[in-house]
Amino acid sequence: MTDGTTTGDQQRQPSTPEPAAAVRGTARGTAPAPLSILDLATVGVGLTPAEALAATTELARRAEAWGYHRFWVAEHHGMPGVASSNPAVLLAHLGAHTSTIRLGSGGVMLPNHAPLTIAEQFGLLEALHPGRIDLGLGRAPGTDPATARALRRGLGEGADDFPRLLAELTHFLDGDFPDGHPYARLTAVPRGEGRPPVWLLGSSGFSAQLAGRLGLPFAFAHHFSSANTLPALDLYRSSFRPSEVLSEPYALIGVTAVASDDEAAARRLARSAALGMLRLRRGNPGPIPTPQEAEDYPYSPAEAEFIDSWLENVVLGSAGEVADGLEALRKRTGVDELMVTSHIHGHEARLRSYGLIAEAYGLPTTA
Repeated sequence: MTDGTTTGDQQRQPSTPEPAAAVRGTARGTAPAPLSILDLATVGVGLTPAEALAATTELARRAEAWGYHRFWVAEHHGMPGVASSNPAVLLAHLGAHTSTIRLGSGGVMLPNHAPLTIAEQFGLLEALHPGRIDLGLGRAPGTDPATARALRRGLGEGADDFPRLLAELTHFLDGDFPDGHPYARLTAVPRGEGRPPVWLLGSSGFSAQLAGRLGLPFAFAHHFSSANTLPALDLYRSSFRPSEVLSEPYALIGVTAVASDDEAAARRLARSAALGMLRLRRGNPGPIPTPQEAEDYPYSPAEAEFIDSWLENVVLGSAGEVADGLEALRKRTGVDELMVTSHIHGHEARLRSYGLIAEAYGLPTTA
């Protein structure tokens, strides 16, 4: 094993799927590429975290019935509008309420945790829900600097140490530290026949290049770093080296998509997320505001410019308009999979948005 790329294939039983089979998604209905969902367990104004988590559970069940390929949750801290602070705990719960959809982290912020802890958590998830778990890893803190320091107390590492942490984690997942290594006699338990595929997540070129060099799948955060999407994807593909995991690149992008009755209705919903992002960027995070609050907010010229700029990166409109916009984005980026997210106020509005997108693509719903 070199540079953390081992997959432990030599320890898998013949019946275990090849690593690439666990990475590559399945396109359903008329969708030209697999469709997946990224969720943040959105907490809106007037709602509780318990209600948000119940809504996420219902959304995961519906996503499975609608035919989405995977359902990922993201690690964020110190954000009252996000209840998914611990992906492993939430994924265990979601796995107990679904049966076929792939579940994963989009992602776990590796520098916040000891690699052994992540190996144990996701080894346990794989044992609970075999063949359904993805381990997406990011190098950002997923929070503000003070919270990051509190999370990393005693770890003494940060984003710059990500490649070493990744290598250590993959050794723990595969149980193949070299002889003489200080951790050679340690075992991350439980550990079964297979283990979750590792994805690298990013919003810049660092993780793109590292994922390519290690031959790992790559997920890019187009939904909040659209200016870097094409350069990062180009860097991933040009850096790619075939590995035991993948023989060729496999990339997905996260994209904010909001579907409703028409463009005006969808834009009204999306503005609630935009105002929430504005407050977060100004250091005043809170629950996602209602569409009415976003409509009534007295925007300064600079704030209005921010909102308009943010909305330009959202695929919104009727179901057909969103499907057309997603397809245009897929063609422009050449990605292998699209992961949509609707971080908007109101559980019913979110459910309807994802349902309309599934309907537009003729996904073979079982709902």
